[in-house]
Amino acid sequence: MSSAAVRLHIQGPHVVMDNGILQVTLSNPDGIVTGIRYNGIDNLLEPLNKETNRGIKGTTFKVIVENEEQVELSFSKMWDHSLEGKYVPLNIDKRFVMLRGSSGFYSYAIYEHLKDWPDFDIGETRITFKLRKDKFQYMAVSDNRQRYMPLPDDRLPGRCQTLAYQEAVLLVNPKMKDLAGEVDDKYQYSCDNKDNKVHGWICTNPPVGFWQITPSDEFRSGGPLKQNLTSHVGPTTLAMFLSGHYAGQDLVPKFRGGEPWKKVFGPVFIYLNSSTIKDDPFWLWEDAKIQMMTEVQSWPYSFPASEDFQKSDQRGNVSGRLLVLDRYICEQYTPAGGAYVGLAPPGDVGSWQRECKDYQFWTTADDRGYFAINNVRTGNYNLYAWVPGFIGDYRYDAVIDITSGSFIEMGDLVYEPPRDGPTLWEIGIPDRSAAEFYVPDPDPKYVNKLFINHPDRFRQYGLWSRYAEIYPDEDLVYTIGVSDYAKDWFFAQVPRKTDNGHEGTTWQIKFELKNVDRNITYKLRVAIASATLAELQVRINDPNSRRPLFTSGLIGRDNSVARLGIHGIYWLYNINVPGNQLVEGNNTFFFRQPRCTSPFQGIMYDYIRFEGPPPCNLSSS
Repeated sequence: MSSAAVRLHIQGPHVVMDNGILQVTLSNPDGIVTGIRYNGIDNLLEPLNKETNRGIKGTTFKVIVENEEQVELSFSKMWDHSLEGKYVPLNIDKRFVMLRGSSGFYSYAIYEHLKDWPDFDIGETRITFKLRKDKFQYMAVSDNRQRYMPLPDDRLPGRCQTLAYQEAVLLVNPKMKDLAGEVDDKYQYSCDNKDNKVHGWICTNPPVGFWQITPSDEFRSGGPLKQNLTSHVGPTTLAMFLSGHYAGQDLVPKFRGGEPWKKVFGPVFIYLNSSTIKDDPFWLWEDAKIQMMTEVQSWPYSFPASEDFQKSDQRGNVSGRLLVLDRYICEQYTPAGGAYVGLAPPGDVGSWQRECKDYQFWTTADDRGYFAINNVRTGNYNLYAWVPGFIGDYRYDAVIDITSGSFIEMGDLVYEPPRDGPTLWEIGIPDRSAAEFYVPDPDPKYVNKLFINHPDRFRQYGLWSRYAEIYPDEDLVYTIGVSDYAKDWFFAQVPRKTDNGHEGTTWQIKFELKNVDRNITYKLRVAIASATLAELQVRINDPNSRRPLFTSGLIGRDNSVARLGIHGIYWLYNINVPGNQLVEGNNTFFFRQPRCTSPFQGIMYDYIRFEGPPPCNLSSS
């Protein structure tokens, strides 16, 4: 590795950061990265991508730090009322940082909306790099999601057929003939925030890797399960900060009534690596993962010059232990091993998954339920949690005030998940995903070979259409004690395609009760992993009753079916079932989803449980 000093060259309409390992060229004062020179390649970026097509442009260039160890540059665009109706009412300060001896560069941005500025929404914000298509053709998102990718030319008319939406295409005449007959869709490479730490591209000649590393989720919206795009055909690499993907408008920040706001997005790290021609170029992915761990362990970074980015000594820490008490499983407190525990802005129980304006800090509890959330920005938070294997959400009711240098020990916290009585039967696993249910093989005409025999088989295109093929005349019927949810419960309740369009579907859950207390209320708990312009109507024993026992009303804009996800926003419904509507012997719940103007409307269930009345010695909760 070179130990050359970092140099800054200002060359009129461009500025160059150079540390002897790489040179990064930015337009002045736009602050657009126009060139990255590394390992003998003049520019890793696609030269055909015009500079006018590269996002937010600054109007003022400023050198923030310039010494032999570090260069930090600012490209800012300030808003005032003379720009009303022309530009988004935000002050935007884009920063780029290069360090001595570092094989890459950092970028972050500070967004600010001042008091009494006009209303606005932010649908999406991200950093995007488009690489040279003649060099970067192998993409890696995770250990088991990497492959040679189609060229951008393969998605042009004549080489592909557009499928049910523009993002999905069938490769008909690709330049790499081996890819003919496969489907390409950028949503096949989406990733949960918690797993979205490093992804990028490999050039095999010469062996060079281009990697986008996100060392912290604190500035991302929606919590650890929020899904975002990663890399896709282009070759394109994204650092997503805000998006409504797999959530809809709930995850679009909306600023009304002159609300002031300020947020730091990043820094993220663009890491470059290389090897000799005789080495295996795919080792570069392993090296990128090692570098990702180094970046994660270095967070929060000490080098950003902006005072808006709090350093480690300005932050606080919270620790404790989370226990679960479900007396119908165990009379004792049990450790909430693997629980997701986080600090997010104060709000209702579970509000963190729709929170998109401020910062969130998450960790997972160890096997004994102990957790530590370190390096939290100062401010007021609620502590939230959810526990795999249990329904519902936990919130510690008191607001937690994080101050610089604070170490707050919460002690033992107890989550009592919703429960009124013993489990009579259950379907699925309460883990906020529909992955355990039956995911069919794709239509052989619409396959991405990467996902054949893959744990993420739900990423295949067109699985929604398989429902009508498997259930051509009658809807799904699930019999407790006989059916197996891994084989007999379709992963999504979608409309059935008919000759005239689509129709709603009614699924049946058949179960037997030997004894019924007609004076007691039973409880049906329905946890939903995702919903898209859907409605759940529940009836008991009479599918034609005019009024359902329960209706959710119209819910969800996740679009997880079309976006090839297996979860989105989590919903939990606790439904009272009067004992006088049950019978001794055979009973049937009818789950109807009537909304059917699109094939992508529907519900992905997480978990369903039917509870009996509590024994006399246990009170209900």
